[in-house]
Amino acid sequence: MDGYETVVQTAERWGVTTRRVQKLCEDGSLPGVTKFGTCWAIPIDLEKPADKRVKSGAYRNWRKKKEE
Repeated sequence: MDGYETVVQTAERWGVTTRRVQKLCEDGSLPGVTKFGTCWAIPIDLEKPADKRVKSGAYRNWRKKKEE
């Protein structure tokens, strides 16, 4: 299909793993994504979304902090 690429191609272009791209597709974070059977079709002109995962380390060892 013209104008679309696979999960593997998108992952290489964005510099992330294929699983990360699959998860973004499943979560609905990528607009214009379509699923055909077991494969995702991702628009070529789609930009990499901002990473919203927590990276501050505030949640590191949270169980130990709770006990203290």
